[in-house]
Amino acid sequence: AAGSRFRWRGQTVALRLAGRHNVANALAAATAAAELGIDPVTVAAGLAAAPVIAGRFEPVEAGQPFSLVVDYAHTPDGLEHVLGAARELVTGASAEPGRRAGRVIVVFGAGGDRDPAKRPLMGAVAARLADLAVVTSDNPRSEAPESIIEAIVAGVEGRHRDRVQVEPDRRAAIAVAVAAAAAGDVVVVAGKGHETTQTFADRVVAHDDRVEAAAAAVAALADMRSRDGAPDDGAASVPTGEDGRL
Repeated sequence: AAGSRFRWRGQTVALRLAGRHNVANALAAATAAAELGIDPVTVAAGLAAAPVIAGRFEPVEAGQPFSLVVDYAHTPDGLEHVLGAARELVTGASAEPGRRAGRVIVVFGAGGDRDPAKRPLMGAVAARLADLAVVTSDNPRSEAPESIIEAIVAGVEGRHRDRVQVEPDRRAAIAVAVAAAAAGDVVVVAGKGHETTQTFADRVVAHDDRVEAAAAAVAALADMRSRDGAPDDGAASVPTGEDGRL
């Protein structure tokens, strides 16, 4: 996924972080640094070196021809910000000659035993700002996943219902969203970010959206090559670190 660029006090600042909200945060940090007497060149260099934060619009790369990011957004406001950032990416890419207009695809849910009032609001935001929204489970805890999903979908306006799919199994939902993506699209897996577990009423299971997204991207890439008639050389693999995580 692309980052952001902006001009500040004669400097072109290149951020690794995408989205207007991250630009706003960077501007606030830059202004504070300037007030402390740090020169603009040093400030710009420092912002450019700032790493992507784990689980915050974190890119997942497996060689796929579309952008895939994982983000912790789990509130209506957070979801609106992250989908706005995703829309900026596809809008910018589609402005290039010969490029198709990309789509924004999102996978998300809402936590159980937490603020139920936000659920329909999140459904409304996702259906309004994404071209495809796959509603799934996100730490349902003691609640039935289907009940949470029903509350989310209840907030979707009738004219946007055709943009929404339901898949209670989060791993399967990620696979559905990634398989639906084409070149130039942006897929956002929202809600869990850096978390590595999924909590149900009777158990806690291992689950990392970044690992699942990478695996889904590898599978989607193999399927694309198969449909295009290109040989699958088996080179693509799920990227992991020493501890098995991305």
